[in-house]
Amino acid sequence: MARRFTGGRLVIASHNAGKVREIAALLAPYGVDAVSAGALDLPEPEETGDSFTANAALKARAAATGASLPALSDDSGLVIPALEGAPGIHSARWAGPERDFAAAMRRVERELAGKHDRSAHFVCVLALAWPDGHCECFEGRVYGALVWPPRGERGFGYDPIFVPRGHDLTFGEMDPDAKHAISHRADAFRKLIAACFGG
Repeated sequence: MARRFTGGRLVIASHNAGKVREIAALLAPYGVDAVSAGALDLPEPEETGDSFTANAALKARAAATGASLPALSDDSGLVIPALEGAPGIHSARWAGPERDFAAAMRRVERELAGKHDRSAHFVCVLALAWPDGHCECFEGRVYGALVWPPRGERGFGYDPIFVPRGHDLTFGEMDPDAKHAISHRADAFRKLIAACFGG
């Protein structure tokens, strides 16, 4: 049985403004008083895990300990079978210290040159941790294909080159509500809410 979140303040353990906005919007119906790790001046821990789950748990525990509040972290990335799973857990690192995702998307396109398989999926692991170290993790996925050139100004990260299965628009072109309904983050959130928020 998963531990329940009993209300009040919750730290969103991210310094990524786009990610914080998405998570806060998804949490809004549950009366959560969300605050970002950046707003609390919490340092970003080094992501030394070898999986999305390990890195999500590491970030959530660091924020929960640092703020003495429950904390929710997200570790997510783009997995491309033709690139042996890259960029995977290194998705943000491909964008460099400046978080230049235009450069990261160009790198994806360069590395896919000559490869016919354009399938890809996003993975999101949400970790909810408490100051005592307890942590619950939930994984979500969305499958689709990559397109070039990038399309759309919405979303963030690799969204402009990813078309989810069964759709014609990229995540970068989709209305945010439409994306939230089908995204990897939404999939993980449904599991988190059912287990920890009683949704």
